[in-house]
Amino acid sequence: MPRPSKPLINRDAAVEASIEIIDAEGLSAFSLPRLAAHLGVRAPSLYHHFADKNEILTAVARHIAGKSVIKPRRAPGPDWPEYFVSLALNFRQSVLRHRNAAPVLIEHLPREILIPGFEDAARFLTDSGVPSRLHVQILDGIETLSVGAVLAEAVRTPRNRHAWFPAIDSDEYPYLAKAVEANDLTVKELFAERIRSFLYGVVVNDAGGPGAEGSSA
Repeated sequence: MPRPSKPLINRDAAVEASIEIIDAEGLSAFSLPRLAAHLGVRAPSLYHHFADKNEILTAVARHIAGKSVIKPRRAPGPDWPEYFVSLALNFRQSVLRHRNAAPVLIEHLPREILIPGFEDAARFLTDSGVPSRLHVQILDGIETLSVGAVLAEAVRTPRNRHAWFPAIDSDEYPYLAKAVEANDLTVKELFAERIRSFLYGVVVNDAGGPGAEGSSA
């Protein structure tokens, strides 16, 4: 399809409009003609900025999982895990703000998109005195836990802030019902503790695990 000679929109506006459509109408409603109509232009105008629909959705994924995630204002130091707990919470907030886009993140969030963020995180770990031998373990673990947990939460029907499980029959599932009743953490707090436990666990395991002595940074 030929491209118009002069762009009528900019890339950022197209990405923001795409997110607005997906938020309001769902991913199934999104298409290039629908986006063009939303922006008040003809579809060929979009080809100044994107090769096809997939490239737009990749840009949407990059925005939600990267650009719109606020980096915590915390200096490097011995409490470095708390920086990543805050960062994971900010990622969660960004994704849950756009629940309808969760399938976009699953399909259009290759690790390559996250490389700049990984670089910043590795620098923060280095400045915090964390040995480089642990960096990949930490970064891979945070990504796996955060993305998996948040996308699973995003595609579920939202419940109240303490609803970890749906209603449970205590007669049929007495042990699970007792466990849920004893839990005082909100869904958000459970998420934070999951990340925190992993990060401090890496430190503990490295300090006491085999090969810890004599390992070089």
